[in-house]
Amino acid sequence: MSDTTAVTPHWTPTHGSPYRPVPYRPERIVADESLSRSAELRRRMDERRTVRRFSTDPVPEQVVRDAIACAATAPSGAHQQPWTFVLVKDPQVRRLIREAAEREERISYDGRLGEEWLTALRPLGTDAVKSHMTDAPALVVVFQQRYWLGEDGTRRKHYYVDESVGIAVGMLLSALHLSGLAALVHTPSPMRFLREVLDRPENEKAFAVIPVGYPADDCEVPDLVRKSLDQVIVEV
Repeated sequence: MSDTTAVTPHWTPTHGSPYRPVPYRPERIVADESLSRSAELRRRMDERRTVRRFSTDPVPEQVVRDAIACAATAPSGAHQQPWTFVLVKDPQVRRLIREAAEREERISYDGRLGEEWLTALRPLGTDAVKSHMTDAPALVVVFQQRYWLGEDGTRRKHYYVDESVGIAVGMLLSALHLSGLAALVHTPSPMRFLREVLDRPENEKAFAVIPVGYPADDCEVPDLVRKSLDQVIVEV
């Protein structure tokens, strides 16, 4: 397929290499400035919402690429960076992904999800129609590298893959939001079709599909209330 870009760090595996530390001396921010920055970050992140109605207006590609670069700074088990971000811009490819996702979603909403899960989804207003996949001008498909695969077929185990990729996706969403873009995390089940449509190697497993763009002019989101800080933090 045309116009898809796999964004991965260019690096050489360091498996078995000796420990070589380097100095780390970041500038220490004074307390007042740190408090000011944290309050502003908290305010801006509280504005983040999952969007399902996107404008078709194009977004600056470099903004998306910079957000992916931020995500790729995430911590990972043994620093193995087990992620691949496929930036899908081609409308035909996005249409194929949408059609395949909607097929799976119809099966899920027709009973595969189970009544308890469907009941939990009702306040969100979701259904099997995934127009965001073709309306949003960019689509980022995140893959887990379940193991490292060399050009000669050599394999090496990756550690804490789910945790590492999950952290990276969280950082991607934050970077996109702070850059003025909206996003949605979609996890169709099963997701095997994504590896086939995007022609990814055998060591990669789809983790999430993330449409990226601006909210549509008539965009609406569920009227939800987030838990307070007192409800999510325990101090001991």
